[in-house]
Amino acid sequence: MAICDTCGNDYDKPLTVTRGDVKGTFDSFECAAHALAPACAHCGCRILGHGVETNAAIYCCANCARTAGENALADRA
Repeated sequence: MAICDTCGNDYDKPLTVTRGDVKGTFDSFECAAHALAPACAHCGCRILGHGVETNAAIYCCANCARTAGENALADRA
């Protein structure tokens, strides 16, 4: 049994996820995403895909980037 780093659940089938030098034990992908996925600089949702990125921030989509004043980003090339 292992304790989830996000919710504290004691679970018999934990996930161990490593991102760079950060390692965590989780009871679900949801808890891993909550702990490790970056948050959109505009709306705050967790970015589970590629997102769009500037030198200053990462956004879940080009619409959030534009709303935040970043007009040069697009979802598609």
